[in-house]
Amino acid sequence: MAQIITIAQQKGGAGKTTLAVNLAVAFAARGLRVALLDTDPQGSLGRWFMTRRERLGDAGVEFGTASAWGVGYECEKLGKNNDIVIVDTPPKVDSDLKPALREADLILVPVGSSHVDLWATDGVIDLAVRVGKRCVIVLNRVKSGTRLAEEVAGAAAEISAHVAQGRLGQRVAFAETLGQGLGVSELGKSPAKAEVSDLADEVLGLLTEND
Repeated sequence: MAQIITIAQQKGGAGKTTLAVNLAVAFAARGLRVALLDTDPQGSLGRWFMTRRERLGDAGVEFGTASAWGVGYECEKLGKNNDIVIVDTPPKVDSDLKPALREADLILVPVGSSHVDLWATDGVIDLAVRVGKRCVIVLNRVKSGTRLAEEVAGAAAEISAHVAQGRLGQRVAFAETLGQGLGVSELGKSPAKAEVSDLADEVLGLLTEND
């Protein structure tokens, strides 16, 4: 069966879909079979997938959608033919999120470089603890060398969740490639590509620890 990664954050605009697609593309480039599951009614992940299909023909990843309570069934179905299933969730924390957290082998919580984003992790982490799952905070849109980014990183480390060493910077490449149905891993050599590669390696290592 596949390993399930759920990406959750109650604050909108934290970069859940950006994280989902870039990890998916990076994992696929490593030869893993990857599926994406969109449970967010906004459908950004689905739009990215359809844009990718139109551009490439073969998207290189599988895609599915589910309501909150259909997550378990869809994860089981997608998991039969894939190594990793990445679940993108709506920006909210309530009982509807529980099924996606319960299915997860690892929960990733993207946090922008602001204390407000960090405060918004409380609900997700509390729910994750209740269902006995491991949470990892991923710092996103980090402005390198700024005091605020380091303050947020320091504060995140005090929360009862692991903080990923890999960070994603505030780079135009992430937004541009998302709109083109691509991941930054498909660009030439770039800082964004290196950041995603490092994070993908770290996440795979964390999944291995869970085995």
